Amino acid sequence: MLGPSMSVLGIDMGGEAEIGSFSQGTATVLALVLLLSVGVGIFSRRMFFPWMMDLLSKTERIDGKDFFAPRSLAWMVGLLVLWQSVDWLFANSEPVWDAELMSDVMEYSRAGFIILMLFAAYRLVDYLDAFIVVEGDDMAARRSLASVAESIGRLAVVIVGFFVIAGLFGVNLNGLIAGLGITGLALALAARDSVANVFGAISIIIDQPFNVGDWIIVEDIEGEVVNIGLRTTMLRTGNDTIVTIPNSNITNSPVENYSKRRFRRIRPTFEFEEGNDMGAIKKFCDTLSEQVLADSRSTKHEDSWVKVTQVLPSMVTVSCNFYCPSSGRIQREFTEDIIIMARSRGEECGLSFHEPRRRAQM
Repeated sequence: MLGPSMSVLGIDMGGEAEIGSFSQGTATVLALVLLLSVGVGIFSRRMFFPWMMDLLSKTERIDGKDFFAPRSLAWMVGLLVLWQSVDWLFANSEPVWDAELMSDVMEYSRAGFIILMLFAAYRLVDYLDAFIVVEGDDMAARRSLASVAESIGRLAVVIVGFFVIAGLFGVNLNGLIAGLGITGLALALAARDSVANVFGAISIIIDQPFNVGDWIIVEDIEGEVVNIGLRTTMLRTGNDTIVTIPNSNITNSPVENYSKRRFRRIRPTFEFEEGNDMGAIKKFCDTLSEQVLADSRSTKHEDSWVKVTQVLPSMVTVSCNFYCPSSGRIQREFTEDIIIMARSRGEECGLSFHEPRRRAQM
């Protein structure tokens, strides 16, 4: 069985210590290792990582070169190469060097690599939507999932990083975990509202009563869902303000989701003077209903109607009930057109619309 070699890449690492505690051959090999570490780090940052991100990403919204631009990633790969190279030299050669110093170099390289890898993982969480949200799929549901996944991912990286860094500093993890178990129980009791909010976020993602981008009403607050986090959900109201609602409140309250509507309801009301002929009013109801239902924007014909709903000494009220596709623009335009149609049908039937101001002047 062959033992450790005195040479690497044809360079003799033995001999007398000429440069401090290092032989000339050992110093040369270490210089090559250092250059290799720097070169691999730069190559990874400028070429490998951008190529990998572009390959894995499912959307063009992320540029791999932009994501992997930080120098920390070059340092991370460089420290990995340095750590593994020095470890290999320890195991497969007999260099003339300061073994204690090089052992420290190897340990510091390992620790630096792990810490930088945690930082990279934390930043990677911000780009989870690139892998979850895919064009053509259920975009709203996936955006909601991505929002919560990012929050959970950050929390997971912080927790794992805490234990990893504690282990690097020689902390007894068994005792730490036991202590955190008791502390965690006390904190869970003290922060039960926060825990309830986290479970509320999970419930929202599983049940999907709404998604990011939906327009909802909850607790008398109306607005567009802009973010679903671990603790709270953010709504942008019609006044362009942001309202933050705890997730536990949402799961325990009725939620009205306007974006889930299959159609929209249109209910205009028209008032006529009491002196109008009731036969003419009945004809108005029939002709208006026929014209509106003939419009391509009208839906649910079986539930649509126009009828007299109130007869008072001063006026007769005609109410309408129509439906159109679930679009705010179509609803506004169709409502305006129905009012114009009603005005024309009323004039054709010789009806006088009720005008309270004119009656008051008379």
